[in-house]
Amino acid sequence: FLRVTKQYLPHVARLCLISTFLEDGIRMWFQWSEQRDYIDTTWNCGYLLASSFVFLNLLGQLTGCVLVLSRNFVQYACFGLFGIIALQTIAYSILWDLKFLMRNLALGGGLLLLLAESRSEGKSMFAGVPTMRESSPKQYMQLGGRVLLVLMFMTLLHFDASFFSQPSQQ
Repeated sequence: FLRVTKQYLPHVARLCLISTFLEDGIRMWFQWSEQRDYIDTTWNCGYLLASSFVFLNLLGQLTGCVLVLSRNFVQYACFGLFGIIALQTIAYSILWDLKFLMRNLALGGGLLLLLAESRSEGKSMFAGVPTMRESSPKQYMQLGGRVLLVLMFMTLLHFDASFFSQPSQQ
């Protein structure tokens, strides 16, 4: 099974890491007027500027996804998608919403993983096996990406911070 699927797994992994951008870009296409009206009402910027924002967002996300999936200009695509994350965080005023902020950081972690995967490294004595003395930027990017990706799952947890809460008795 692994021998047959080995060639497809990197493509599936890339698709999973950018699936949020792909879904958001497609949703913007189908909800164009709602998105434009929301930006226009929130920022009071006018029809033309709001339409330009939605178009830039849609084009940036879909183009970035196509470039990542085709493995062309992956670094530029990742930086463009980082820009989309920053743009959406400001435009939709979600910087202070902890849940959305953690999810955006997780998206950034996925992009860091894609960026690390696209970087080339010099040949080592044992292919694919990290050495103890080597610490490359790629390894730090992978570590950072994995840590940030965990934040998405942290948003699913609900903690009860009260020490004095009693379990409900029925």
